[in-house]
Amino acid sequence: MRHLRADLDFRDLRGNVDTRLRKVESGEYEAIVLAKAGLDRLGLSQRIVETIAPEVCMPAVGQGAIAVEARLKDTEAAELLAPLDDAETRTAIIAERALLAAMQGGCQVPLGAWARMERGELVMEACVCSVDGLQYIKERNGGAAEQAVQIGTQLAQQLLNAGATEILQAVERQHG
Repeated sequence: MRHLRADLDFRDLRGNVDTRLRKVESGEYEAIVLAKAGLDRLGLSQRIVETIAPEVCMPAVGQGAIAVEARLKDTEAAELLAPLDDAETRTAIIAERALLAAMQGGCQVPLGAWARMERGELVMEACVCSVDGLQYIKERNGGAAEQAVQIGTQLAQQLLNAGATEILQAVERQHG
C-alpha cells in the first residue's frame, strides 16, 4: 500500500460518486477513498483498486450502515420495514453511536470505530488519531450484544484514559 502525503488538502473533493470518480479520471486527483459498500450498491465494484483493512484505517462511526426511518406511531410502515432490520448491524451501530456520544464527537472528530459480532459476542475497536496520523490511540472492548451502549461508553472511557483527550485538544487547536 502506498502512503498518502499528509500535506494534501482534501476539502475540495465534492460532488456525488460519479463526479468524484471523474476527478480521478481527469487527473485532478491521483486517488480518492470512497466507501466500498456505496460503490458495491452502485454497481461500481470494478472501480475499486484497493480495499483498506480496518487495521490500517478504521472506518467512521456508522460507516456502511443504512437507516430507514418511519413515524413512531406508523405501525403499517414499521411492519413493512421490519424485514430490512438486521439485528447485528443495529447492535453494532448502537455501540458505535454510544462511543461517539461519550466522546462528544461529531463529523470533525478524528475517530474511527468498528463494532461487529464475533462468535456470539459484540466486539468493538476504536481509534483516535492526530490530523497527520502520527499519533493515535487504539482500544478494544467487547461483551454481550445486549450491552452495546455500555460497550461503546466504556470504550470511549478507555480511549480518554489512554490519552485521547490530548490528541482531541490538539486537533481542536489546529482546526478550532
